[in-house]
Amino acid sequence: MNLKNTDGKAVKLDGAVFAKEYNETLVHQVVVAYMATGRAGTKAQKTRSDVSGGGAKPWRQKGTGRARAGTSRGPLWRKGGVTFAARPRDYSKKLNKKMYRSAMCSIFSELVRSESLIIVDSFGVKEPKTKAMVAELGKLDVSNVLLISDEEDNNITLSARNIPNCETLTVSKLNPVSLVNHDKVVISSAAIKKVQEWLS
Repeated sequence: MNLKNTDGKAVKLDGAVFAKEYNETLVHQVVVAYMATGRAGTKAQKTRSDVSGGGAKPWRQKGTGRARAGTSRGPLWRKGGVTFAARPRDYSKKLNKKMYRSAMCSIFSELVRSESLIIVDSFGVKEPKTKAMVAELGKLDVSNVLLISDEEDNNITLSARNIPNCETLTVSKLNPVSLVNHDKVVISSAAIKKVQEWLS
């Protein structure tokens, strides 16, 4: 299949990557798994064995008139440990590479069908100026947008970082959440080739 870029040149696209049927269930699964993997899961509390102190028996077993106590760091005591203490948890979900690639192809195919994928030869920003990037986005008539380049370009990154609802990524850092979170996706011709090599 062919798609024209902003200069009117035909860009050949691989049908296996950009003409797949949209699988909503798979895309949802991949998005949830990606977001879950980003969770820190570092919440932690101390049990009675982790709290400092409490090694000696507070008072003798019998004869004091008070309840028996073996440690001063039990859950009922002030400065004691927590009964069911939280532990660091791994929230990541297992996801096969084939499923991930298939979901990415599904998202790209839907972007093509909905005419939300815009291909450009280059982003036209030769210096790190927000004004220059705003002008380029104005020409494309996009606001909530994801910019995808084939490799790191400081001019693009620095120009776009202060623009609301504008995110920049390279193909190596591409993820399903960023793709579905924006109304339009602007991608360079060089980046399209890398995407096809990666997903085909």
